[in-house]
Amino acid sequence: MKKKILIFSIGLYLNVLAWVAPRKAAKKGFLLFCRPQRREVKPHHLEFLNTSEKFIVEFAGKKVQGYRWGNGERKILLLHGWESHSYWWKSVVSGLSKEDFTIYSIDAPGHGLSEGNYINTPHYSRLIEQLVQSYGKIHAILGHSLGAFSSVYTMYRLPQLPVSKLVVMASPGEVKEFVAYYQKVLGLSDKTMNLINQYFIEKLGHGPEYFSLKEFALGLKLSGLILHDTEDKDAPYAYALAAHKNWKNSEMVTTTGLGHNLKSTELIEKVKRFLA
Repeated sequence: MKKKILIFSIGLYLNVLAWVAPRKAAKKGFLLFCRPQRREVKPHHLEFLNTSEKFIVEFAGKKVQGYRWGNGERKILLLHGWESHSYWWKSVVSGLSKEDFTIYSIDAPGHGLSEGNYINTPHYSRLIEQLVQSYGKIHAILGHSLGAFSSVYTMYRLPQLPVSKLVVMASPGEVKEFVAYYQKVLGLSDKTMNLINQYFIEKLGHGPEYFSLKEFALGLKLSGLILHDTEDKDAPYAYALAAHKNWKNSEMVTTTGLGHNLKSTELIEKVKRFLA
C-alpha cells in the first residue's frame, strides 16, 4: 500500500510540476528512467568477486569497478543488466577456461561497487566503447538484459569495433514500451510525457522510439547468439524473434521456464560451444 501511495505521489508531483515548472518536470521525469536502485553486494557476492583481479576504470568522472579472471588469449567482456552487478555472471565465469580466456566484467555506473547513480543505453554504450578500445580485440561480448541491449546498440553504432562475437541474453526490445509502462504506472499526463520526451531527445539525440532491438539488429555484421525465454515477463520473447530475423548472422536458442534470469547449466554449455 505504501509503495502504491509513493508511486501515485511521484506521478502527481510530476504532473503538477509540468504546469508550474515544465523544464524541471522534464528533467526530473527523464532522470527517473535513468536512476537504478542499487542492489546490495552481499558477503557471498564478495566472496566470488574477490577471486578476481580487481581494477578501476575512470568513466564520465566516476570510478567503475572492474574484475578480471584468467589470462587466456581470447578476451571476453561481460555486461550485466539493470539493477544487477557482476556476481550475476558467476556461473559463466566458473564455466569458462581461464587458460583459454581472459574474462572482464564491470559493475555498470550506479550498480554494484561502481560510483554514480545514472545509466541509460547511450551512457552504457559509451562505457562499452571505452572498454573495447582499451582492451583491444575482443573475442566476444556477453550481455544480459540492459547489458545485452546496450551491447547491440554499441555494435550497431560502431560496427568497426574489434569484437568478433556477441551473446545477447534476455534483451529488452523497445525503449518506447519501457517509457509507456512508466507513464501508465505513474499516471503521467500526456503533457508531462511530451516534456519528458523532448528532454530525452535533447540529452540522447533521439526519442525513445529510435532505440529498437530489431532495428539495431539489421545493422549487425558480427556473429551472434540470442538466448531468450518464452516466459520472460521483463523482456517479451517476440522482440528476440524479430531481432533474430533481422540479424542475418545470428543463432537463436529458446528456453521455457527460465524467465528473465536464464540460469541454466545447459545454456552455459551452449554459450561455451558458441565461443569455441
